[in-house]
Amino acid sequence: MAMTDEELFLASMGDVVPLAQDNRAQLKKQQNQPTDAQLARRKAAQKELDFDPNFLSTEYVDLLDPHDQLGYKKDGVQEGVYKNLRLGKYQIDATLDLHGKSFIEARQAMFEFVTDCQKRNIRVLLIRHGIGLKSKPFPAILKSYCNKWLQEMPNVLAFHSALTCHGGSGSTYTLLKKSDEKKLENREIHAKR
Repeated sequence: MAMTDEELFLASMGDVVPLAQDNRAQLKKQQNQPTDAQLARRKAAQKELDFDPNFLSTEYVDLLDPHDQLGYKKDGVQEGVYKNLRLGKYQIDATLDLHGKSFIEARQAMFEFVTDCQKRNIRVLLIRHGIGLKSKPFPAILKSYCNKWLQEMPNVLAFHSALTCHGGSGSTYTLLKKSDEKKLENREIHAKR
C-alpha cells in the first residue's frame, strides 16, 4: 500500500537529530569603516554640493519641438522693448555657443556666462543652443533646458528666438537687467533739473 506524503516525510526524517547548541558559530556583524581616502572624497563631494552657486535646474523639463520659437518676457518689460528684441534691433554685445557641449557643461557655461555679462554691464546676448535634431536620445534637449534656465534667472528680463541671420530657432536673443551702477548713471543723465 502506498504511503502518504506525511508518512514518507516522517520515515525519511526518523533518524535526524537536532544540532547541539555549542556547535553553532557565533557571527558578529562586521561594520565596514570608510578609509581615509573615502572620507576625503565624501567630504569634498559634500562641500561641492553645499557651495554650488549654480541654481539652474537639472529636473525634468517638457521637451520642445526642435523648430519651436522661444519667447518670454517678465512683467514690467515694455512691449516696445520686447518687440525690438524679437526683431533683432538691439546690438548683440556677447555670444555664447553651446554646440557640442554636454548637458552639465552647457548648464555651467550658461550660468557663468549670464552672471559674468551682468557683472560687466552687458545687456543683450545671443545664446546659440542649436535646434537639436541630432541630439540623442531626444531632440532639442539643450534648447528645452535653455528655455527653462533663462526663465529661472532673475537677471534675465526677456528672451526670444533669433532671426535667421543670427541662427533662427537654434539661437536666442536675451535681454538682461541693468546693473545697479548703470541704473544710477541713467538716473543722473536723465534727471529733471
